[in-house]
Amino acid sequence: MAYFFDEPSHTFDEYLLIPGYTSETCIPANVSLRTPVVKYNKKAGEVCSLTMNIPMVSAIMQSVSNDTLAIALAQEGGISFIYGSQTPSDQAAMIARVKSYKAGFVPSDSNIRPDQTLEELTAIIAKTGHSTVAVTEDGSPNGKLAGIITERDFRINRCESGAKVRDYMTPFEKLIKAEAGISLDDANDLIWDHKINQLPIIDKNGNLQSLVFRKDIENREEHPLEIHDAQKRYTVGAGINTRDYMERVPLLLDAGADVLCLDSSEGFTEWQRRALKDIHGKWGDGVKVGAGNVVDKDGFNFLAESGADFVKVGIGGGSICITREQKGIGRGQATATIEVAKARDEWYEKTGIYIPICSDGGIVHDYHITLALAMGADFVMLGRYFARFDESPTHKLIVNGNYVKEYWGEGSNRARNWQRYDLGGAKKMAFEEGVDSYVPYAGSLHDNVQTTMSKVIHTMCNCGALTIPELQQKAKITLVSQASIREGSAHDVIVKNASIRAD
Repeated sequence: MAYFFDEPSHTFDEYLLIPGYTSETCIPANVSLRTPVVKYNKKAGEVCSLTMNIPMVSAIMQSVSNDTLAIALAQEGGISFIYGSQTPSDQAAMIARVKSYKAGFVPSDSNIRPDQTLEELTAIIAKTGHSTVAVTEDGSPNGKLAGIITERDFRINRCESGAKVRDYMTPFEKLIKAEAGISLDDANDLIWDHKINQLPIIDKNGNLQSLVFRKDIENREEHPLEIHDAQKRYTVGAGINTRDYMERVPLLLDAGADVLCLDSSEGFTEWQRRALKDIHGKWGDGVKVGAGNVVDKDGFNFLAESGADFVKVGIGGGSICITREQKGIGRGQATATIEVAKARDEWYEKTGIYIPICSDGGIVHDYHITLALAMGADFVMLGRYFARFDESPTHKLIVNGNYVKEYWGEGSNRARNWQRYDLGGAKKMAFEEGVDSYVPYAGSLHDNVQTTMSKVIHTMCNCGALTIPELQQKAKITLVSQASIREGSAHDVIVKNASIRAD
């Protein structure tokens, strides 16, 4: 006979935190959101080899996690998992771009030739949104530098038709420039000393290597939590599947990936066990591989025994996921997180090994993140949240008068990521388990993550906790009724500015 759970499963929306005692030292400035990413022998006093400064990672999705978002998230203290539903070489190239990125040294992705017209220049500026364009002899990012032109150097309505870039640019000989190898501090000194807005970095042959901008000097001060590897390169993760991992993993490791994650809608499978065994057997335990997704104790224990370095929790809770609707498989995200966290703690008591868990899905409001952490998650994985930002790889569109960004599931016909839903059968998708959609455009990742983490920090102070482990120990959590949920929002008033309620 089938096993029946006595209690229904619950979502984050059905819970609230009860305030605890807040001491005089329990203030936002003293809160640390540092959290482990991979397993370690906590009882033996071992230090976790990979940690984050904020408990957020981005989902392994085409519409979310590329190299641009990975750099932006690493600057905030989190990790992006570059999507695996692309060729191994293309994914490795994204990883390599993150690892080779030098904070402050910006590759030139807006370029033009001297003989091109100002009309062509304005089209480039409109397309990229960049007001500064490097002029190279061949129009390539690393061509021989001929000059710099900005939108302040000309007014298109006062220029003759067909006017050339070379007649309005600041030519090479008049530019303040520096040779490759200069430190960022010295580059910043040149910018301030000469009162310029950008500094081209060239090689010995005059070929453009990168640009340093005055505005990026201030940006460095805005990212005190950014995370790096031992070589001071940004930390980045990568998604892999259970089919081509033996071909894909070496390319990702060579490119510098810090952590891998088996990307699957359901992780309680023989395929994940084999993948974990093969990867650790071939490349050793130094290669960190997360696994999932699971929703109960049995699933966690299976992946823990198989060698998972962290375990992802959640099936069917994502905003674009229709797995529950299509297959009737899944569990309320709060209940799943609570049970798997208990299994993780039991595993730790038995073995001394602490295996972090990641709550993946079901996060609608910012306070859901705090609830997930209080329920035992070490960090959360977010898709819709990050898809809204400038740094995500999708297009910004106007739909019904509002700015939106595209967002589609890996199980949608658009993504065709059949490997994520692979059960060892034919190499194809039998049916969709995700939708193609839009999300409201929300601006920059930096501004939004700062606001979200501020909410988490303030709530932790309300609970009397200065760290995530302390929150998990002290949190008091209550189920709420539908009437309580309605009472918790603005009610019985006419809201002047409805946008203040948006997370």
